[in-house]
This record gives sequence, structure tokens and C-alpha cells, in this order.
Amino acid sequence: MSLVGKKEPEWSGVAYYNGEQKQLSSADFKGKWHVLYWYPLDFTFVCPTEIVGFQGLLGDFKDERVEVVGVSTDSYYSHKAWFADRKIFPQEISHPVIADTNHEVSKAYGVLKEEDGVAFRATVIVDDKGIVRAVSVNDLSVGRSPKEVLRTVQALQSGGLCGADWKKGEKFVG
Repeated sequence: MSLVGKKEPEWSGVAYYNGEQKQLSSADFKGKWHVLYWYPLDFTFVCPTEIVGFQGLLGDFKDERVEVVGVSTDSYYSHKAWFADRKIFPQEISHPVIADTNHEVSKAYGVLKEEDGVAFRATVIVDDKGIVRAVSVNDLSVGRSPKEVLRTVQALQSGGLCGADWKKGEKFVG
């Protein structure tokens, strides 16, 4: 069952945020557009490509008044150790990444691969009224495009009918 058009589930958890441990919850994003993106595990091969991609577009997301939050089922300590590796992450990861070790956030959004105890590669876009506007879920082996997530946010915020490959500033369909 899809969450699109429904109120965002309430959640809370410990996050790696600018190198520190911080408690975050859905209440921290009340009244704000936000993107939650899940990845399965730290110390893997596809995940850093996505995390670096979202980090590289943070300025663009901020220009659209959108917060970005990563989520994985690994611990805060695993995140901290992994993000410290400058060969993998040449710059500090400055957006929060939830350590969903109890799987509550992943379960609330229906993106937990229970038999493996990890999250699928999922993306959820929530508007400033707390309504889920988009959900995308990939299997573990296929990364997603942070640029497409940004484009989708821009299309949702535009209020118009946006065709395939629509970009901000282009005409609407119809």
C-alpha cells in the first residue's frame, strides 16, 4: 500500500549529523519540505555514490527549501567511522543520516527488507504540510539519481502538470 497522499509517519532516531550524534524526529521537519533516502548498509560499494550525490546537491535542495535526510540500518558509530574515510567521502557529509538500528523508521515507511534486516534503496518526498508526495523503491543493487529526486521535488513544488524530463523553468503540459 502506497504512502503517497497520506500523512508522513511519525519517527525519531539518532543521527550522524555534521560529525556529531543528534536526536532527530519527524517533528524537526514539520512545515518543511524534506527528502528521506534509505540505503542498505555502510561500507558497501553503491551507497557512497548516492550519498556523495545527495551531498553534492545540498545547495540545490536548500535553494528549493528542502531538507535532505539519509537513513540506514547501521549504527551511528558505523556511520561516523565510514564517513571519516576521505578516500570514499572527500568532504564531510553535512546532512543528517539516521541510524535506524531498531528498524522503526524503515518499517514505518514500508521499506525494510525484513529477511536481510536492511532497507531497500528508497526515496520519500514529503511536502511542507507533512504529506508524502512521492515514493520510489529500488532493489539493493541499483542506485538512484539524486538529480532526478531534485527534479521531482521541483516538479511537485511547481504546481503545474510536468511531463517526462520536465525541468524547472520549462512550460507545463496542457
